[in-house]
Amino acid sequence: QVQLVESGGGLVQPGGSLSLSCVASTRIYSANTMGWYRQAPGKQREFIGSISRGGFTVYVDSIKGRFTISRDNNKNSAYLQMNSLKPEDTAVYYCNAVIISSAGARPLEVWGQGTLVTVSS
Repeated sequence: QVQLVESGGGLVQPGGSLSLSCVASTRIYSANTMGWYRQAPGKQREFIGSISRGGFTVYVDSIKGRFTISRDNNKNSAYLQMNSLKPEDTAVYYCNAVIISSAGARPLEVWGQGTLVTVSS
């Protein structure tokens, strides 16, 4: 079963930056839209942004101008560059993607296990 693997989380001070990565656990044929979600303590998981295979990005208002989503289609990976971090950005960040595991396979939605980002002084 293909999964996504996130990395790059950690503790950062307010105003600081972190970069998260997301890559498939095994070799896949392709990834379509790749998205980032987060779940803050005591809250539901929320969508924060996505990027299409062609590079079209969507962001929620709370991260616009601070976070940037990018991807590498050759590596079927996605990235989340987070700048000007605030304490309210503290959450577990999850990667999501619609993948094609092999040629001719049906699209499959997969998730990562999440990586914790803590913004605190």
